Amino acid sequence: MRLPILAALVLAAPVSAQQQRSAPFVIAETGQGFAHLDDAVNAVRDGTATILIAPGTYRECTVQTGGKITFKAVQPGTAIFEGQVCEEKAAFVLRGRGSAVDGVVFRGFAVPDGNGAGIRIEMGDLTVTNSMFLDSQEGILGGGHETVRRITIDHTTFAGLGQCETENCSHSIYLAVDGDVIVTNSRFERGTGGHYVKLRARRVTITNNSFDDSKGSKTNYMIDLSEGGTGLIAGNTFVQGPRKENSSGLIVVAAEGRTYSSAGLRIEGNTATLAPGAPPSPAFVADFTGQVGPLGQNDLGPGIRIFERRR
Repeated sequence: MRLPILAALVLAAPVSAQQQRSAPFVIAETGQGFAHLDDAVNAVRDGTATILIAPGTYRECTVQTGGKITFKAVQPGTAIFEGQVCEEKAAFVLRGRGSAVDGVVFRGFAVPDGNGAGIRIEMGDLTVTNSMFLDSQEGILGGGHETVRRITIDHTTFAGLGQCETENCSHSIYLAVDGDVIVTNSRFERGTGGHYVKLRARRVTITNNSFDDSKGSKTNYMIDLSEGGTGLIAGNTFVQGPRKENSSGLIVVAAEGRTYSSAGLRIEGNTATLAPGAPPSPAFVADFTGQVGPLGQNDLGPGIRIFERRR
């Protein structure tokens, strides 16, 4: 008989190696094991739990409809979800009270509308750490719901993502949050279309990341704050590649609207260079608001203009 999942447990049941081998998805708090991830997610219901994921390559997906769930690889980088999407959206479709993903690899997702993603976040806050998003139309997509107030991404790799072959482009990260988006200590490389980071967010913290577009193809901006926004962009390294669809700017503010104030946006301590063959004279920062500036000290290589005011 299945034990009920409680919102809080005084003692967590130990998970043995034998349990993890026989059942790849184990609820850490109870020791319950499941053959399929979606069964483990459904067992949590509206509780709070950590689902431990054994090493393996999984062609399955899940929809979280309640609760607060942490999806945690037992060994970071060895739990791989590949190819299979739910609801024509993503491997993980998340609309619970909150979600966290730690140490999981997502690769090879495509759907007809061009938005096949590793994660589609639809409700609740999200934290992603120590994970990888590879060779798909999109890495992480979503937001827009009032319950999504904070998304944090840390120590995560995004490679081989994005496209503009369908009506709407896809991107490595595309999030809409009337709150905070925090992207730190992460790597973006080998984009295949769209922007590396596209945000519609009130506040952003984008720090200590690497954006390497040297092997990108048909890419656009490194960071697109589509509707403005304030916060901090600092300590990042940018390499602008030669095969751009749009090479006019690296960081672009409010190209699609001025929903959020950009007053006080700090852009400082970044390094940017052009890869061999990259088109010359992009703007490091292009601002459509008239609110950005003055910029802090940034180390720009030859051929990159510091700032451009656009209308």
